[in-house]
Amino acid sequence: MNGKNRDPKSRYVSAAACADYSRAGVRKALERVLEPLGGISFVHPGMRVAVKANLIAARDPEKAATTNPVLIAELCRMLVESGADVVVGDSPGGSYNASHLGNVYRTCGLSGIAETGARLNGDFSENFVSNPEAVAAKSFTCTAWLQKADVIINFCKLKTHGMMKMTCAVKNMFGSIPGMTKPEYHMRFPEREKFADMLIDLNEYFHPVLNLVDAVDCMEGNGPTAGTKRHIGLILAGSSPYEVDEVSAHLIGLEGGEVPTIAAARKRGLSGGFAAVRLTGDAIDPFVTPDFKTDIREIGIDFGAGRAGRFLMNSVFAARPRVCARECIGCGVCRNVCPAKAITIRGGKPQIDRSVCIRCFCCQEFCPKGAMKVHQTWLGSMIHRAVR
Repeated sequence: MNGKNRDPKSRYVSAAACADYSRAGVRKALERVLEPLGGISFVHPGMRVAVKANLIAARDPEKAATTNPVLIAELCRMLVESGADVVVGDSPGGSYNASHLGNVYRTCGLSGIAETGARLNGDFSENFVSNPEAVAAKSFTCTAWLQKADVIINFCKLKTHGMMKMTCAVKNMFGSIPGMTKPEYHMRFPEREKFADMLIDLNEYFHPVLNLVDAVDCMEGNGPTAGTKRHIGLILAGSSPYEVDEVSAHLIGLEGGEVPTIAAARKRGLSGGFAAVRLTGDAIDPFVTPDFKTDIREIGIDFGAGRAGRFLMNSVFAARPRVCARECIGCGVCRNVCPAKAITIRGGKPQIDRSVCIRCFCCQEFCPKGAMKVHQTWLGSMIHRAVR
């Protein structure tokens, strides 16, 4: 077993209340959440620190789809004050180049990051790496800027996710894969369990030294880009992305086993479950939000191994993407991002070939109007209500 993240401190997750995104309030909350973990004492002058944010798409910060720019800016100020050379970036879906990322940076509110002494990533080179210790991703193509950093800080946003139920610390590292390469990984790992193992492999390879969660304003419902903003008012921090995700799932009323990345981390001995987490800082009980809209719950029914059982689960019970015709503008983004090429545009609306669809929910994730929804079949919904 890989020895990373197994030190005693990895079990600690710190929490700090943060009522809003005012600069003064954010600075105090960041200092409070980091203090029980030793602050940023790991930083030394001249160290290159990569702040890997969640910049999933060009979205206004008010939409709560991306890591809030005030949080990023204040973290950068703290790091620069300690002498670090700080670079902020991500690789969202789409072209991985200056033009596309420039628009993402501007729309996400990061144009002024240079005022903090940090800079936005402008290195769009890619590397192919071997990862023999991995369970799933034994080799992959990644963004080179992360490899050039001395340490990585993973600064994610707490949101729902069509495929993985929740996107937080572990899922955020999928941004290490260049945007145009992401569809290949959905095809390589179409099953949720394998996709989760791939995400954990990325975390184990890059090994972020610190994982921060923007859970001030989160996204519920049709996440990770078209859901509804939901205020929780908390920042989380921990050295283990797996323990941080355990606490994040608890906050929004999800059982850890419902989240594929958490289930996979437990199976690999990287997490001992929420009960094993050592919470410090502010108490989290006042922030737990059991009515957080996490939408679709998969039906835990075992039809036995084999193609017939899997077909029955996928065709009758499993959640799937479905277009809301009245919200669709026929732009074709869903067709263009679909890794399985399961979508065609007919009569100005997308048509999904269910025999080809791999239920990766890329269409739902990148629909600019939120017209593609996570949908549970009527039979699946009935059984879910019966077994809840």
